[in-house]
Amino acid sequence: MTSHGEGGGDLAALPEWERRAAGLLIVTGPHAMPVSTAVRAGDRRLVFGLARRRETLARLREDPHAAFALLARGMAFTAYGDANVIREKLDGAPDMAGVELRVERVQNHLADGRTEMLSAAGWRWRQEEAREADRTVVAAIEALARARA
Repeated sequence: MTSHGEGGGDLAALPEWERRAAGLLIVTGPHAMPVSTAVRAGDRRLVFGLARRRETLARLREDPHAAFALLARGMAFTAYGDANVIREKLDGAPDMAGVELRVERVQNHLADGRTEMLSAAGWRWRQEEAREADRTVVAAIEALARARA
């Protein structure tokens, strides 16, 4: 990947973030989608789940170039790289695919020290069924991240 905007320095590795922080996956189009299942799986790798019916997943299959932006307490970064499906159907959630972003570059948007992030976006599922399904997806993503580390 080439140039990715102005400002902010690069980080040597993906930072650690609070579990369940919401980020944005940006794919060719541009096309952005909120993602709350992203799990850090190493210095240059993150894993997340996407519904198999999503246009975002179809776009990634056509062009794997993607970026994942996260704004959370104490951090604001964008990870650039290529995303690929590593599990067509997640264990316990067959309507979800496991996706891996192999990170080429991590841009730190707080590098100049002028701003700080005070908190992540607050969100929640409004239905118990959705909360339970989400717990299943997150458990499958965490297992996938550990297994392929």
